[in-house]
Amino acid sequence: MSLLLIENLHKNFDKLEVLKGIDLAMDPGDVVSIIGASGSGKTTLLRCVNLLEEFHAGRVVIDGQEIGYIDRNGKRTRRPEREIALQRAMTGMVFQQFNLFPHMTALKNVTLGLTKVKKLPQDEAIEIAERWLRRVGIHDRKDYFPGQLSGGQQQRVAIARAIAMNPKLMLFDEVTSALDPQLVNEVLNVITDLTKDGMTMLLVTHEMKFAHDVSSRIVFMDQGRIAEEGPPKELFHSPRTERLAEFLKNSKF
Repeated sequence: MSLLLIENLHKNFDKLEVLKGIDLAMDPGDVVSIIGASGSGKTTLLRCVNLLEEFHAGRVVIDGQEIGYIDRNGKRTRRPEREIALQRAMTGMVFQQFNLFPHMTALKNVTLGLTKVKKLPQDEAIEIAERWLRRVGIHDRKDYFPGQLSGGQQQRVAIARAIAMNPKLMLFDEVTSALDPQLVNEVLNVITDLTKDGMTMLLVTHEMKFAHDVSSRIVFMDQGRIAEEGPPKELFHSPRTERLAEFLKNSKF
């Protein structure tokens, strides 16, 4: 069974159709990178998987559970918010912006979800948070506030916060786009290291070499559709469409 199954997904913003029938499946341990030009629907797709955006047709299934909606007497009905909150916890998402609470230390930012959402005892939450902060190389800054950390350090805290919740699927949305160039590699190295654990990841990225090196599969989106997908060597070195060839040329891969 696929860990993630997306079937015929459609999403509109008013009259603008942003996703035009997306089909995508991921098995446990897959690392899939989504590439494409700005406006092709990459981030919207991630936000639909995490239910941060409503979608208007199709379905998303994670670990056998249909996400967000249920069929009742032939009518597509949004699930109650309590159910959606539980389903959303199956995914962890790291955003372009770090979204850390500025008045909380790095450690507190990571433990908050563990105590409030997972209802773990404080001692257990701290143990888990410290383990992940150490894993992403930021444990020595655990008592620092976000304003005392570099952008790369803040993003590593955000990654630790998401993974500490033990999601089934990790979503990364252009996690290096807000960073200074010299800080990009420290975040990419953390994600690369995490792939070795067999973590299932769906990433939107403009870092082509990174996508080539870490992904089990590449998805190229163009104007709201999946135009090509396949193994990295196949897509990067033998693109089948002119659109992908042009995109890669402009990306200087």
